[in-house]
Amino acid sequence: MKKYILDLKVQQVEQIHQRYVLIKLTDEKPLPEMLPGQFVEVRVDGSTSTFLRRPISINFVDRDANELWLLVATVGDGTRTLAKLQSGDTLNCVLPLGNGFTAAKAGEKVLLVGGGVGVAPLLYMGAEMKRQGIEPTFLLGARTANDLLMLPIFNRYGRVYVTTEDGSMGEKGFVTNHSLLSNERFDRISTCGPTPMMKAVARYARQNGIDCEASLENLMACGLGACLCCVEKTTEGNLCVCKDGPVFNIKKLLWQD
Repeated sequence: MKKYILDLKVQQVEQIHQRYVLIKLTDEKPLPEMLPGQFVEVRVDGSTSTFLRRPISINFVDRDANELWLLVATVGDGTRTLAKLQSGDTLNCVLPLGNGFTAAKAGEKVLLVGGGVGVAPLLYMGAEMKRQGIEPTFLLGARTANDLLMLPIFNRYGRVYVTTEDGSMGEKGFVTNHSLLSNERFDRISTCGPTPMMKAVARYARQNGIDCEASLENLMACGLGACLCCVEKTTEGNLCVCKDGPVFNIKKLLWQD
């Protein structure tokens, strides 16, 4: 897929949580094709300590509004600088990068499991499934009800189930403890979030003979497979998450053992 370097205009920056902002970007021309699970590398201007681009998952693409949404966790100087962007500013992006999730097929029952900022690519995945006439099921986990992100929007595209560690919303515990996994059978699972969560989801999928893909969140710098800082050990040798992923079938990942 062709890659672009674009100066995108900031439409809106919304503080949706004390640690997360939603940045909506647009362009004068139609945005290029992007697939669920792909990501962008953004240049951080105005930060004296951020020299490399930052990889951000594609959260949503609104074709009607010609908008690209990026859900950003403000965890360092670079992302805190991004959170200070204002409407009318310009954000330089390289996109789309990496390989996305396998597209759902008619009749498939697909479960999308996310935690923390890892829910970001699952929204676009679910929206694309809905557009194709396939209803996704979301299983989203967080520490507390306050940490569950974008729930009203997820509800537009499919069934939503949640877990919280403190029991303040949904079922108490982790996503792999949810009764949904005992009560229903799925053909495929796609997951993104903290590595321990994804490993637990992968273990459940393997034990139940369910095809599963995981979107890894290794540290990435170049986004093109040149710097080798995001290498992951797989059954095919060491692969760059940015170029060969970030989405991998769990059968390829050695961390499942």
